[in-house]
Amino acid sequence: MTDNRQTTQVKPRTTLLAAVMIIACLLTLTGCGPQVRFDNPIFEEPLADPSIVQYDGRFYLYATRDPWGGDTLACKSTADFKTWTDHALNWPTKAACKSITGTDSNVWAPSVIHARNGRFYLYVSVGSEIYCGVAAHPTGPWKNVFDTGRPLIRSQKAQDIHTIDAEVFIDDDGRVYLYWGSGWDWVNGHCLVVELADDMHTFVSEPKEITPPGYFEAPFMLKHDGRYYLMYSDGKTIDDTYKVRYAIGDSPTGPFATEGPNSPILVSDETRNLFGPGHHAVFQLNGRYYIAYHRHKDRYQAETLQRQICFDRLKFDKDGSILSVHMTD
Repeated sequence: MTDNRQTTQVKPRTTLLAAVMIIACLLTLTGCGPQVRFDNPIFEEPLADPSIVQYDGRFYLYATRDPWGGDTLACKSTADFKTWTDHALNWPTKAACKSITGTDSNVWAPSVIHARNGRFYLYVSVGSEIYCGVAAHPTGPWKNVFDTGRPLIRSQKAQDIHTIDAEVFIDDDGRVYLYWGSGWDWVNGHCLVVELADDMHTFVSEPKEITPPGYFEAPFMLKHDGRYYLMYSDGKTIDDTYKVRYAIGDSPTGPFATEGPNSPILVSDETRNLFGPGHHAVFQLNGRYYIAYHRHKDRYQAETLQRQICFDRLKFDKDGSILSVHMTD
């Protein structure tokens, strides 16, 4: 009997190609794309306090203009982290964000998030008070969530709280939390948290103090493998003492009583020409975590404040502890 079935021989080259394609698909599905290395600083111009949001194939970066803020925020976008486009934001401005309880402080420390309702929300410090804006696109047009133009959180100086550095976090269950707070005269930092309603600005609980060990300002909430990492800056942004620390909790509101292993994870390092790193944000690219932060362009000099944006990998060990940022490259 003749066997009429045909046998197709797969050439080794074809097999290798198929294997490569399968591996590539698996890497994509598991979020393990190629690692990106950055040439720091990302920009030569003096910028600080970065916040990053991804939308429609682009990353949008918002930052404080140095020295000590400006009349507006800086905004840049990129699709490849090589070519950046500048965007002029209509809001916030120093002129539009004035209140009788505010100070002369400029516009600084933005935090932008894409909410579940499809809109973008921007939390920013102006006059040592916190304002909230809303837009349909990362570049605006933006407007204050309040028609009266009032701040979201007024000055809390009477409580020895510096009302700056707001950062928003949306948990997997959709609940929204706002973090903020610093101290005065470089001491006694306070970190507060409050849950927000779906409108992203109405308080649904009373603000709660959750200040972790070694905290001064710039809180950032990161959730990883079901645990909550409250990251923050300590020291003085005007010198080499500025650094990034973290504490771990079981909920977005803590407690965060114990500092995490390896903390502080980002410190000054003269061998790397790294002075005063801090006030960071965390973003993902190709399924990997990266930390965006500012450092001094040169060693701090009293008459200037020239900080620059940097990006580096952010890694966890097998126990879920954050590794020192420059422990391994």
